Amino acid sequence: MRTLFSSAAGRILLSGSLGCAMTVLDTNVVGIILPTIARELGASFADIEWVVSAYVLCFAALLLPAGSVADRYGRKRIFLCGIAAFALASLACALAPSAQALYVARAAQGISAALLLAPALAIIGHAFHDEAERTHAWAVWGGIMGLAMVLSPLAGGAINALLGWRWAFAINIPICLLLGVAVLRHIPESRNPSVRPLDLPGILSFSSAIFMLTWALITGPEYGWGSVAFAVRAAGGVFLFASFIALQRKGAHPMLDLSLFRSAGFIGAVAAMFAYAASAQVMASLLPLFLQNARDMQAGAAGLAMLPFALAMLLLPQVGRRLARTWPAARILMLGLCTVALGNLFMALAAHAGSGALTMIGMAVLGSGGGLLNGETQKAIMGNVPRERAGMASGISTTSRFTGVLAGFTGLGAVLAEGTRQAMARALAALGTNGTNGTNGNNGANGTHASEFISRAMAGDFGGAAQLYPQQREAAVAIARQAYGLGFSHVFTAAALLALCAAGIVAWSVRRAALPAPATSTAAAPIRQTPRS
Repeated sequence: MRTLFSSAAGRILLSGSLGCAMTVLDTNVVGIILPTIARELGASFADIEWVVSAYVLCFAALLLPAGSVADRYGRKRIFLCGIAAFALASLACALAPSAQALYVARAAQGISAALLLAPALAIIGHAFHDEAERTHAWAVWGGIMGLAMVLSPLAGGAINALLGWRWAFAINIPICLLLGVAVLRHIPESRNPSVRPLDLPGILSFSSAIFMLTWALITGPEYGWGSVAFAVRAAGGVFLFASFIALQRKGAHPMLDLSLFRSAGFIGAVAAMFAYAASAQVMASLLPLFLQNARDMQAGAAGLAMLPFALAMLLLPQVGRRLARTWPAARILMLGLCTVALGNLFMALAAHAGSGALTMIGMAVLGSGGGLLNGETQKAIMGNVPRERAGMASGISTTSRFTGVLAGFTGLGAVLAEGTRQAMARALAALGTNGTNGTNGNNGANGTHASEFISRAMAGDFGGAAQLYPQQREAAVAIARQAYGLGFSHVFTAAALLALCAAGIVAWSVRRAALPAPATSTAAAPIRQTPRS
């Protein structure tokens, strides 16, 4: 390792990997501090979702164009612009006076993160030409990303306890400064020799589509799945996404090369990446909510409790690399997805039963599956695009990943909100029937108090919710935490089903890739079925 980082290529790898790791640290640290943010800023559950979703939405929407911009104007230049913008957006997050101001600043942070991550991945891909060197470089990159995954819950808990949640954003500023110096010193400029015009209609249609679909998923639990608000936003998102596909087919210089998706192997790799992000990586943001709101842990304790998940995410890529010597890539992807599904099922049982032991086992198994997938999905996608299209490769890979995180967080958040609200409403109705609510003395839990209680408890403000039932505070808080557990049991079950569906797609891709390709096909190579060295 010392020899690697003492070389020019090694310093490029380290600088690019640290830039990527900073985005992971920021995303996962925020997951730990979300309940504290909700209490201190008086945020609703929808506000909490937007704090994460605004960041991931802008991140995912702009990764493809960010890769194209980097290829066109210079990867080092765009990388430096992303670092500077990320520092300024982090400062705005740290100073945010309200939840609304915070998620606007988070959107700016997501935009800057896209300008940081896409060129960083392209820089790494461009620096290593030999296949063995490139494989080793991505292994090192995966290890650094895994280490960031391990450190982020611990860092988030410590920062929250010692300094306050605002420092979780402010600490990015000196890190960005140091990273900028390293980039200036060690990374040479590079561009795509075949300059392509920016696809502005594609950028606008894609970003608008995922914004509308995200808005619809956040709206659904609040206004109802049959509401006009949900229907209009969902229909708008589907229309815009269909428009994006049509534009990519007809455009002279599309930002997404749809011909890549003629390869069954490429489809399998993208499906595996999406499902990994939506059912495993997303848990870095959802598990802290589960541990703090359902299990009554403080932020620091929740960070420590997530170590089985985080350590498995760090260590299992090493197992994946050993398996890759004798196993085809598709088999590793299917093993990882099935392991993620098993881990989520353990978590569903643990959430329903309230078992601490099952929770630890479930997080370890879930992290193991995620660790197997993390490196293999990245290699499968990046390896299907020529070196001169490194920007496109990084855009497709990271867009699949972070669109999966966004879809997982908002989709599973909708499942959580629906299940938890229903469980709380039933329990509060029983509480009103069997006792008093402490406000009118004898009428039980009326609809107004129940609605306000659910709203506050969903955001994690259990103290404020319990004030509505002063004579039954302990029972009311117990109801809220138990309802959160039941809601999360639905979340983990849905995540398990998603992982299993993706495993089925990968299995289909193996069978499909075995068929002879048409002579005129321009598709990328399928997932390799020969062992890797």
